[in-house]
Amino acid sequence: MTFLTRKHIDRRTLLRGAGAAVALPLLDAMHPALGAPARLKKAAARLAVVYVPNGIVMKDWKPGETGENFQYTRILKPLERFRKDITLVSGLANHAATQAKGGGHAKATGSFLSGAPPKYTAGADVRAGTTFDQIAAQRFAAETRVGSLQIGCEDARMVGNCDTGSSCAYTNTLSWKDPETPLTVEVNPRSVFERLFGTVDPSLPAEVRARRAMYRKSILDHTRESAQQLAGTLGGPDKRKLDEYLTSIREVETRIAAAEKDQITPAVEKPAGIPFAYSDYVKLMFDLQVIAFQADLTRVSTMMLGREGSVRTYPEIGVPDPHHPLTHHRGHPDFIEKVTKINSFHVELFASFVEKLKATADGDGSLLDHTSIIYGCALSDGNAHSNFDLPLLVAGHAGGIPGGRHVAAADKTPVANLFVSLLNGAGVETEKFADSTGALDLRG
Repeated sequence: MTFLTRKHIDRRTLLRGAGAAVALPLLDAMHPALGAPARLKKAAARLAVVYVPNGIVMKDWKPGETGENFQYTRILKPLERFRKDITLVSGLANHAATQAKGGGHAKATGSFLSGAPPKYTAGADVRAGTTFDQIAAQRFAAETRVGSLQIGCEDARMVGNCDTGSSCAYTNTLSWKDPETPLTVEVNPRSVFERLFGTVDPSLPAEVRARRAMYRKSILDHTRESAQQLAGTLGGPDKRKLDEYLTSIREVETRIAAAEKDQITPAVEKPAGIPFAYSDYVKLMFDLQVIAFQADLTRVSTMMLGREGSVRTYPEIGVPDPHHPLTHHRGHPDFIEKVTKINSFHVELFASFVEKLKATADGDGSLLDHTSIIYGCALSDGNAHSNFDLPLLVAGHAGGIPGGRHVAAADKTPVANLFVSLLNGAGVETEKFADSTGALDLRG
């Protein structure tokens, strides 16, 4: 029987060479020769949050129907092909934001994942609460190389006044390691890549990292010999899986390198490694997360498609106006239409992430089967800065979430109830978090 003679590979095996180290995806050979095949082995659960700023046009987001037969709305339409993998959630509220002082955007983001009202300050004495993603990160820390990823596609400043006397630490990040430690969002794909795979110290100044990166070969060039030796010991399915994985790393590296060489007008400031086109930028950041999950480098990530209060423009979809001012539309139909276009564009980009996760094999299923991703915003109506009936959905099936339904919670149910459910689904036993009143039933 072939499984009796197959070489066993430890799950923590790395491809090594010239100071570089590349983790591997889950292979069939990563189980004892006499044990159950990896495809029958329970895969690790992952948690992710994908955040969009400034609220969402709710009339084009929230379906009128609940249960399994809800109709996909205009904004959600790009996700309809993943109907069985999506759980839409409505009725949840962030009560902590209503208990805090300060700017409406800062209060929303600063309390969203922790359920703790942020201290009103623009100084260094920021304070909020430990976020639910960091509860999971602490649980998985001993099992992964990177405790958690904090990724963003806009402004990562953590000091100064960003919203009516409220610190930028509240608007520009989602994750807090503890009540006094907000985690800086990494906006440069090269820095994320180096943190996952490379040998360049991510604490070095950006210009030093960029200079060193110019003089070093691809990380896969460093580890080619090790990869070839490993491939020679694998069966056909594992060889294909390894090849697909290494190819995806090579493609991401190539895209980062191309962005670093991209020449744009001197009037536009863009750190090296960031693609000029926003859609390319977002998809590159999503692909980095897929690779990180696939190799079990981390099991927790948060990503901000824009900081809260974002004034990004979207000329590529016919919206040259700054995002945030548009959301204060005061009922103006032209402004509402432009915000709806932005909301739909964000969901379209998120759909590419869901598609990639669904197409990536992982143990007995796909990465999407073993991941839960919250997508949405800490505000519903951006015009009113509302903290109720938040626009949220969960993609994926970690913990057995069935998907394919619209779950309508009782009005003003704490959003922390959703976090309790997702933590438990990821294997982090939790009875209560923040102001939760129980676990939200995602089976609807």
